[in-house]
Amino acid sequence: MKFNKQKSPQAEKEFGGTLGATCIPVFLPLTVLYLLCVCRSPVASVIQWPPVLPPTAQLWDPLAPVLILGWMALQSFFYLLPMGKVRRAGMVLKDGSRLKYPINGFYALCITAVLLTLSLWLGMPLGYLFELLLPLAVCAIGVSFLLSLYLYICSFWAPHHALAQGGNTGNPLYDFFMGRELNPRIGSFDLKYFCELRPGLIGWVVINFGMLMKEVELRDSASLAMILVNGFQLLYVADALWNEEAVLTTMDIVHDGFGFMLVFGDLAWVPFTYSLQAAFLVVHPQSLSPLGATAIVTLNGAGYYIFRKSNSQKNQFRRDPTHPSVANLETIATATGKRLLVSGWWGLVRHPNYLGDLLMALAWSLPCGFNHLLPYFYVVYFTVLLIHREARDERHCRAKYGLAWDSYCRHVPYRIFPYIY
Repeated sequence: MKFNKQKSPQAEKEFGGTLGATCIPVFLPLTVLYLLCVCRSPVASVIQWPPVLPPTAQLWDPLAPVLILGWMALQSFFYLLPMGKVRRAGMVLKDGSRLKYPINGFYALCITAVLLTLSLWLGMPLGYLFELLLPLAVCAIGVSFLLSLYLYICSFWAPHHALAQGGNTGNPLYDFFMGRELNPRIGSFDLKYFCELRPGLIGWVVINFGMLMKEVELRDSASLAMILVNGFQLLYVADALWNEEAVLTTMDIVHDGFGFMLVFGDLAWVPFTYSLQAAFLVVHPQSLSPLGATAIVTLNGAGYYIFRKSNSQKNQFRRDPTHPSVANLETIATATGKRLLVSGWWGLVRHPNYLGDLLMALAWSLPCGFNHLLPYFYVVYFTVLLIHREARDERHCRAKYGLAWDSYCRHVPYRIFPYIY
């Protein structure tokens, strides 16, 4: 295969361009480590000055790289197992071909759960994950940089049609961050697809469970707040893996290259910042009244219902627009031959799944009480993320659908929050 240095005609750089691509790989890893330090401190204040800094010795443990690499190897093994819908065609690529993917992430989650149960039966101290959070995060960040560098170097031997338009600008810092190659593979092993849902997402659940077991060690039982956080987030991860095929049509898979942005997000940001509520509760236990717990469960249930029903409606329409459940929905024709939904869930707002996501995010934080801002970091961050993602999606759809998108926006004026935004 030839050495490929050809650039694509990318008009606009995202995430602040070269400056953002330079600063984000520095500040986001530091943010992860800072949040974990604050989470373990008695005050748990995100605006404390001077900031909470751990001794250097707390950032390293020789067991951490063994666990990180072992975990990656274990989930890779599950990925390769011939179970579930082993092969499923993805989106049509630039050269007209389709890649194939194993749809077995839910099985990987189930096998992981069996192994965790076996570990408990053998008396393994899963609560020790709490002490290892910082070293594990340091190693995950290191793996993210190394994998991103590997992907960047290997992308120069990829055929031009395999490159992502947004990450093939000729600027090394920006392309390293965005990712030059769209679907990098080792043989049939798709690195982006694997990292998107497996090690980080399932790792998040395992870390949560480790925090629950640490609370059991400290207080002889798990609190209702800890149980709710674990249960809510397990439901979210299980849902993502049960509906794994849906990820094949997301912006991450279809549009974005696989560079530091996604690698770090998948392997470090998700497992170590999404589990902050559980880690917070280890040091800062909270009591919930039955009425408060019921209200939180109701909020999470409402968010999940909106999230799942809207996503299911979209996915069914994409698979089969003539299916009875979506055949009578109002649509707008586009020049591309595709049709845009303007009724049902997608007539309420342009991204009803984001609305459900944000309601669930709030429900995950409420068990941590109102005395600290830290547990609400996820809600704030996720709101910013989804608004930014909605803006990116808006630009892509306007460029793709033209006047049809303008008509769609007149039919569905609200983006995420009905009658607000």
